[in-house]
Amino acid sequence: MLDLSYETPKPKVIAGAKHDWELVIGLEVHAQVASKAKLFSGASTKFGAEPNSNVAFVDAAMPGMLPVINEFCVEQAVRTGLGLKAQINLKSAFDRKNYFYPDLPQGYQISQLYHPIVGEGEVLVDMEPGIARLVRIERIHIEQDAGKSIHDMDPNMSFVDLNRTGVALMEIVSRPDIRGPEEAAAYVTKLRQILRYLGTCDGNMQNGNLRADVNVSICLPGQYEKYQETGDFSHLGTRCEIKNMNSMRFIQAAIDYEARRQIAIVEAGGTVDQETRLYDPDKGETRSMRSKEEAHDYRYFPDPDLLPLEIEQAWVDEIAASLPELPDAKKARFVTEFGLSEYDASVLTADTANASYFEEVANGTDGKLAANWVINELFGRLKKEDHSIEDSPVSPAQLAGIIKLIQKGDISGKIAKDLFEIVYTEGGDPARIVEDRGMKQVTDTGAIEAAVDEIIAANPAQVEKAKANPKLAGWFVGQVMKATGGKANPKAVNEIVAAKLGQ
Repeated sequence: MLDLSYETPKPKVIAGAKHDWELVIGLEVHAQVASKAKLFSGASTKFGAEPNSNVAFVDAAMPGMLPVINEFCVEQAVRTGLGLKAQINLKSAFDRKNYFYPDLPQGYQISQLYHPIVGEGEVLVDMEPGIARLVRIERIHIEQDAGKSIHDMDPNMSFVDLNRTGVALMEIVSRPDIRGPEEAAAYVTKLRQILRYLGTCDGNMQNGNLRADVNVSICLPGQYEKYQETGDFSHLGTRCEIKNMNSMRFIQAAIDYEARRQIAIVEAGGTVDQETRLYDPDKGETRSMRSKEEAHDYRYFPDPDLLPLEIEQAWVDEIAASLPELPDAKKARFVTEFGLSEYDASVLTADTANASYFEEVANGTDGKLAANWVINELFGRLKKEDHSIEDSPVSPAQLAGIIKLIQKGDISGKIAKDLFEIVYTEGGDPARIVEDRGMKQVTDTGAIEAAVDEIIAANPAQVEKAKANPKLAGWFVGQVMKATGGKANPKAVNEIVAAKLGQ
């Protein structure tokens, strides 16, 4: 449940010509199950294959072909439910959802309406340190994906690629708990992060492996609270659904446009029609696609080819025991174990690969110093060159080696940055590089004192200024560091300069 130390963010308010309005948003996120085979056939799910090459007879709806459930896809759905602190239904069932699309060979989709495999859960969405929104999950059900219609290969014809047909999807349906565009994007980001930690969906939005249908409505201030008290949706405005959003930026832009469109209609005395809409990113607007269907329009009925799905609690417990440490728990541990700020811990746990890299670096080194080097130096350089952590030319062991040299006092922060550059571009063992290239920090106070005396003797006017204004002592420190090629111990230089100037 929501940590009481968190503050709930206020809903976004949009000023209309006559009233202030609040947004109410619910999302249906379709996450492709990370599985090598489809939900009801053994056909491959590999992305980018030749059109219609990953199609089994079942996927193509050939006569007499019967679906066979993929147990691993069921396991992945259960794992997702457990990761979202949701109820796992030991009994669930599949239904046929009837509608016609050219890329849906069966003329129906096998889904779960009445008895989904996963019930109510929750996602804690961090908006900023100390502020979070608890978004309730209503249900997660498993269903087939449809194929893909292609309209841009020929001016007179459309083509159909059935490679995606039958690929397993988890539809994760939220309650209308989201109150603004930024929250919607943050929710999808957090959900994507959890799925990737669990290994149940790769979250690749560009390939269509994670996409969201966004339901948007508006209401006057105070009406949402009445809905929460009564559960009566009539307190909320008529919702419109924006289909197939696959970009955080587009999700925010579409919600903002749609809310303002609805406000303009209502304030002009009109009524908002419940419908399905599409977002046009080129025009920055939503447009009508079709009137919104209700469940009865799809003529749902139990799929006669599939028995109800029954799973054992012992199997669920076994899956629960194998769950990895999830983002919120890992972030809390990083704050406690390594003394990191909540912000730094959030950056480092945003991705499993980032978190693993940091932990290897921090093992045996100062946690805060390790976080600073990983976030600022390494991540900064990788981002500049458009590389991921997996492509890093600096291994965790090498970066840890640099940090250990700093902690031992063998190198200064400045030398460490030079050393990092060498390791990044040339590779090698940091300790050996420091030894071979004479980069070791000068800690001999006698040698440092001699350098300080020389600088002071050569600059008597500057000495008098520094004695009158102690802040100018930094000039001498800089000159000594320059004279020693940056190798002098900065702390020793500061202490000796202060003593020599009588400060």
